[in-house]
Amino acid sequence: MVTKDLSAMEGNPKFIFFTDFDGTITLKDTFDAYQYIPLHGNTETLQTDNIGFGQEKRKQGNKDVLEGKETFRESFTKMMDSVKKPFPECVDYLIENIKLDPHFNDYFEWALDNNIPTVVLSSGMEPVIRGILKNLVGKNHDKIDIVSNQAKARPGKSMDEEGGWQIDFHDDSDFGHDKSLTIRPYADLPSDKRPTLFYAGDGVSDLSAARETVCSAGKVSVHDAAKEGYEMYKKGEAGVKIDDDKE
Repeated sequence: MVTKDLSAMEGNPKFIFFTDFDGTITLKDTFDAYQYIPLHGNTETLQTDNIGFGQEKRKQGNKDVLEGKETFRESFTKMMDSVKKPFPECVDYLIENIKLDPHFNDYFEWALDNNIPTVVLSSGMEPVIRGILKNLVGKNHDKIDIVSNQAKARPGKSMDEEGGWQIDFHDDSDFGHDKSLTIRPYADLPSDKRPTLFYAGDGVSDLSAARETVCSAGKVSVHDAAKEGYEMYKKGEAGVKIDDDKE
């Protein structure tokens, strides 16, 4: 029987693809979109209303995280708290404007045909991600597992009102959602039962996950984490233990 922590093992797959969502399988980061709501049409070309603290502060927050000045959780909370629009309006806007990588659906159909589970690990919020996937993937969207943060009403308020919601983090880590915690139970499986684990990501929240997988794809900071993770594997300090005699 498959436990909740190993739900992607249903069907005994040989490979599992874990992936970040924003800016990895989507063309635009939803958190950038939170900061800029367009007056009309195209998000890239028309004048915008700033509903959050803006892209400049978001980039500075990411820099502060990479430099160790604050945790990702602290930076992310500031960014989400700056968005005051009612939550349903935010969700509807993002569903309407966020697009998937043009090759994702082709990959996903291939993955379904080849028994390769796809698991989204995100610092975003599940209602947003599920809504976008339902809109753009279609009937098979529910075959993509999502492990992410949630949203909740502020005390005494409703999520349908201005300033009425806040992010509800997945766990107590400095990431808010430590993605490695989802991958690690798979990485710790005995070698004869463990599938090959892949991870794709593009940001600072992906660093812990990249250390847990055999093959990672992403920007420079994520590649650095993957290399660090490989050295940790060889030392037996994390994830899959590698026997140098068999290399």
